[in-house]
Amino acid sequence: MRIRSILVLSFLLSASLFVQAQITIGVDLSTTGGAASLGMPAKNALTFAPAEIAGLKVKYVVYDDASDPTMAVQNVKRLILENKIDALVGPSITATSLAVIDTVSELKTPMFSFGSATVIVAPMDAKRKWVFKIGGNDDLYIAAMLRNMVRKGVKTVSIIATDDPFGESNTAELKKQAAPKGIRILDVEKFSKGDNSVTGQILRITKDNPDAVYIVAVGTAAATPNFALVERNYKGRIYHTGSVANPEFLRLGGKAIEGVFVTQSPVFVYDQLPAGYPTKAEATKFGNAYEPKFGLRSPFAAQVWDTMNILKIAIPKALKSGAKPGTVQFREALRDAIEETKGYKGTMAVFNFTPTDHTGVDQLGMAVIRVQNGGWKLEDYADFK
Repeated sequence: MRIRSILVLSFLLSASLFVQAQITIGVDLSTTGGAASLGMPAKNALTFAPAEIAGLKVKYVVYDDASDPTMAVQNVKRLILENKIDALVGPSITATSLAVIDTVSELKTPMFSFGSATVIVAPMDAKRKWVFKIGGNDDLYIAAMLRNMVRKGVKTVSIIATDDPFGESNTAELKKQAAPKGIRILDVEKFSKGDNSVTGQILRITKDNPDAVYIVAVGTAAATPNFALVERNYKGRIYHTGSVANPEFLRLGGKAIEGVFVTQSPVFVYDQLPAGYPTKAEATKFGNAYEPKFGLRSPFAAQVWDTMNILKIAIPKALKSGAKPGTVQFREALRDAIEETKGYKGTMAVFNFTPTDHTGVDQLGMAVIRVQNGGWKLEDYADFK
């Protein structure tokens, strides 16, 4: 009887070890709500996520936060505490990403945010050391936009931004970078992403006749100020953040957004990049896989593609520490391994993480594109030779 008990116990222990011998990736995305146009393409890209890394099976647990910060926190707590994830992919936007930082840092879980705000990863501190970002910080987006403005002779710009962390971060960064480039900010207006009209704000902006207007809003909310500018017959250049680079914005905007400019990763126009551009090869590989299955390309899908490739590089390194997946020790080792990623030529950018830079993206990961004939046209890109 004692021998039988020992055998049963041995079997149970072996089974337990077998269950633990897998990588579990938690995913929190905004597949419904205001940022669904960002979250759904990202979820689609999970189709191409690896089923196995370093000989271990990979399990994916996917939640929708409905673009709501409170729900994002609930999801992430559940993923870490109940599902015992080894890494978090997402959230999709700045607001939800900022909301979960306390949770991932307290529970020591590496996270890949798809939000753009610099404050998600900077300034580096004990909390943000657990947070990585796939996509440039606001300063890189703004720098690329200003590069284009300078080349096109823009001297004055006004801003209309959503009254939230995303709007605040972009506005602050443009204020910081504009003056050294010889560009003066005339007016800053705010609106709520649920507003149906911004007529008053646009009247105040257009009376000063700025050379350009910068619209800071996530997804389709950016269309409302754009419509108002067109209705006022504004003739200057209109710039948007990279969050509008999706088919839904093209559909909703129609002719009203023809000719507007968007700062976004060059993955969005990878087939228009010159030969030899550092990200063109991987972006082409991504496009050839994603587009036949899901149609129009998406930088938000490309973010997932790059995240998975970075994990494929980092997980084998973390396993060499001897720590077992599903443990705090493994998550710590994985965080360190991600931080060591150097020279990965992804779809979005060339990634070089450091202990103080958890974005690892430079201007090679930024381009200015414009809406032309209902599609996207490469307008401006960084020097790469």
